[in-house]
Amino acid sequence: MMWLSGGFIFRRGTSVYHTLDPRVKLLISGLMFVTTLLVRSVYELVMVLAFMIAVAAVATVLKRVARTMAFTGTFSVFIFALNFIFTRNLETSLLYSVRFVAIVVSTSLFFITTSPDELEQVMKAFRLPRDIVFAFVTAVRFIPVMMLDTMQIMDAQKSRGLELEKGNVLRRVRNMIPILIPLVVNSVVRSGELAEAMESRAYGAVPKPTSLPEYKTSVKDKAVAVAAVVLFALAAYSFYYVLPVQFP
Repeated sequence: MMWLSGGFIFRRGTSVYHTLDPRVKLLISGLMFVTTLLVRSVYELVMVLAFMIAVAAVATVLKRVARTMAFTGTFSVFIFALNFIFTRNLETSLLYSVRFVAIVVSTSLFFITTSPDELEQVMKAFRLPRDIVFAFVTAVRFIPVMMLDTMQIMDAQKSRGLELEKGNVLRRVRNMIPILIPLVVNSVVRSGELAEAMESRAYGAVPKPTSLPEYKTSVKDKAVAVAAVVLFALAAYSFYYVLPVQFP
């Protein structure tokens, strides 16, 4: 579980992609996301997925992206089987299953290379309400903490004789109760501590608080943004007017 969750958690890096402006990284992920929705054949989608893997290699997060693809592989198989049962179309079913993997990879590339602080600045740049920004960034920050709590609780319950892997489905669901109750209690306690910390720092006292870090788009960021837009335009033109496309 922790091996898979590592594909969705941010870790600081020193690659060229990590040092980009978070708004540029959001633009790249957004363009890749839109491209996955525009393609209309499997081989075009494979080309887009190969480009995402190349971006992951530049960002030195190829192994973590592989974890993301391994995690989504199970769901993509389910999507393929469900579509094939109802449509009896192999190409369409394969298209939807691969598209799901590409969508998850395009979004995970942003989150695993962007810190919560950078994410907060991106959301503030869109002039979103402060409370919504704080709630979303806090949720992102607490995801790895809750994962670690879950693993520790599971190990503690297993040491007490709890068998999570044995029995039928109903028994396994009942065995999750000793895991969920301590996890909920820990979350409630942690939320109370967070509320006290916010109150001690006078959260909400200033209508428009300033931020210590200020992100400015450099020449490198602008060049990467322009290159991303140009590649997106070329890809859209090629997929629609150059490459022979068969509609699923």
